[in-house]
Amino acid sequence: MKSIGIIPARMGSSRFPNKPMALIHGIPMIGHCYFRSVLCNELDEVYVATCDKEIYDYVKRIGGKVVMTSNNHERATERVAEALLTIENESKEFFDSVVMIQGDEPLVFPEMISEVLNPLKDGNHLVSNLISKLSTDKDRDNPNNVKVVLSKSNNILYLSREAVPSKKIFSGKIDSYRQLGLIAFKSEALKNFISLETTKLEIIESVDMNRFLENGIKIFSVITNFEVDSVDIPSDLLRVVKKMANDKLFKKYNNKF
Repeated sequence: MKSIGIIPARMGSSRFPNKPMALIHGIPMIGHCYFRSVLCNELDEVYVATCDKEIYDYVKRIGGKVVMTSNNHERATERVAEALLTIENESKEFFDSVVMIQGDEPLVFPEMISEVLNPLKDGNHLVSNLISKLSTDKDRDNPNNVKVVLSKSNNILYLSREAVPSKKIFSGKIDSYRQLGLIAFKSEALKNFISLETTKLEIIESVDMNRFLENGIKIFSVITNFEVDSVDIPSDLLRVVKKMANDKLFKKYNNKF
C-alpha cells in the first residue's frame, strides 16, 4: 500500500492568525509537523499543502516538499484533496492511501500516523480517524475539542463541538473522546469527498467529517494512548512550548534544522 502524508496549513486562521509560522523553540509549528511526519516509515511521501507563499517558501527552504493550493477552501480536507490531485498529476505517481496531518499538531508522533493507517490495510475501511480520551469536564466542554460519539463497532456516529453525549439525564460514567487531526483515507474516498456537496451538519459544527457521515460513509475510529496536544488558540502555544522542551522526538531533529 503506497501512502502519502499531506499537511494542510494556512496563515488565515480566525482563532490564531499566522499560526503555522508561530515559533516553538525556534522552529515554526509547521516545521515540527513536517519533521516529525517524515519520521514515519509507512509514508512514502510527505507534503505540505498551503495557499500562502510564506509557508511555501519556508518548506522549500528546509528541503521539504510543498504544493500550492487555492485560497478558497473552507475545509482542510478539500485542500488535501486538491494537493493530492496536483501531486499525482505532476509526478505521475498514484497513492493507495492518504493521511491528513493537521498543521496544528506539533507533537504528533510517527507511531500515531501508523495507528491511523492500520485500519485501511485490510480493505474493510475507507476512512479512519485517530481519537483520544478526554479526561476532564473542562476539556469536554472546550468547543475547540471536537467530541466524538462512537458505535459499538467503533465507527463514528457524530462529531460535535458540544459536550456529547449529554450528561443532563444520565448520571453514570460517560467515556468522552476528541477527534485528533490525523485522518487516513483510501485515495478514492478522499477524491469522493470533494464531489459531495457541503452538508448542513458540516456547516453547523464546522467539522469536515460530518460530510461523510451525512452521506452514509463510515469513519472508523482508532483510540491512541499517545499524549496529544494541538494548538487551537495562542494560549495553547505556551503549553506546547513547555512540553516540547522535554520531548524526546524533538531532540532527533532539533540540531538538524
